[in-house]
Amino acid sequence: MMQNKNFKVIGITGGIGAGKSLVLSILQKEFYAHIIEADRVAHILMKKGGLAYQEILDSFGNKILDKDTGEIDRKVLGSLVMQDSKKLEKLNNIVHPLVKKWILDDIDICKKAFIESDEDKFIYVIEAALLIQDNYGLICDELWYIHSSVDTRISRLVEKRGITLERASEFIKNQPGAEYYESNTNRKIDNDGQVDQLIKQVEKCLSECYNFCV
Repeated sequence: MMQNKNFKVIGITGGIGAGKSLVLSILQKEFYAHIIEADRVAHILMKKGGLAYQEILDSFGNKILDKDTGEIDRKVLGSLVMQDSKKLEKLNNIVHPLVKKWILDDIDICKKAFIESDEDKFIYVIEAALLIQDNYGLICDELWYIHSSVDTRISRLVEKRGITLERASEFIKNQPGAEYYESNTNRKIDNDGQVDQLIKQVEKCLSECYNFCV
């Protein structure tokens, strides 16, 4: 992908409960970043008429459809694939390449609009749980790891998502540890403190990215 020193593509990743959504909100509200969440793109592509809809239906059958709307019931599909690793792999092999293509097309659109604009910089942010595993490093100028302590993550999951302490611990246990993220990303942002401290970290990372990622 052709680089422009003022157009940066930044990937955001981290474990469940790390607070990635807060970082995305800061990037959007404070620094006017263009935010793309891979899960939201996947949901769009899975809608009736979407690029992934028919292939998923062909692979998993009508039992995954909502009887009233004909839309894919994501809860039913999720329950199905979480019980079978081969089915999960099949679903990922359908959806993930389409999501990545959608994002690449969107980057091209944004880059063309940026070149024609009077703006001096553009911050394009991709958030994806499997950012590293799906090789988004080939798309992004930098990958940022959002880190929070295990205790903080568990508290967030229990308080904000209403899941049990045991379930929250299980989610975290089944995800990669901090060392994996740190060794595969360019920058680490700690999200255990106050929001104003988080904003300062994001600002510092952006400043360094635009100075050195050319």
